Amino acid sequence: MKKILLSIGTAAMLATGIVVPMAAPASAAVIANKDAATFVSTLGDESFAVLKTGNKAAVRTKFRELLSQHFAIDAIGDRLIRRWANQITPAQKAAYKAAIPNFIIGTYSDNLYDYSKATMKVVRTAPAGSGFNVTTTVAKPGSQPITAVWSVGQVGGVFKITNLTVANINLAMTQAQDFDAIIQRKGFDALVAMMKARG
Repeated sequence: MKKILLSIGTAAMLATGIVVPMAAPASAAVIANKDAATFVSTLGDESFAVLKTGNKAAVRTKFRELLSQHFAIDAIGDRLIRRWANQITPAQKAAYKAAIPNFIIGTYSDNLYDYSKATMKVVRTAPAGSGFNVTTTVAKPGSQPITAVWSVGQVGGVFKITNLTVANINLAMTQAQDFDAIIQRKGFDALVAMMKARG
């Protein structure tokens, strides 16, 4: 599951996530103003193209760029600790928000190389609340295709990824449960420390 999140183009992420022949680079503004299916497809093309280079430093740099431009990081981060929002200090929240991008990159990017030869195909797009769910299949040689559903919404007038469901597993919900377990056992500062260490 974690191999898909940043296949953010994936992927993402996947899988962050995660992926498809090299496409001509598109500016963030161009990508984010296309229809939802084209947005996800273009994001996937960019992610898989950099994976194919095999350059880990380039992959991390590109995924950091895609994450900041095309994922609703603040909204996702807030959702992951919603249960604790009224129990943490402003300083703790600021430290958490600062740690989120590097945590995601550190957790998932090095696990994406299994998908360097994968392809992603958009299957359908359906309205979902105020946004859309874009269903894709991700296939790599020798394996059964995996279904990934990208939740896409308008943030500041452009499309951004707000969640990813892979093989019926809601990645935001699963990550929130992992965070809850750490906070319950060790406290919020321990969660932030773990995130910084991972990144």
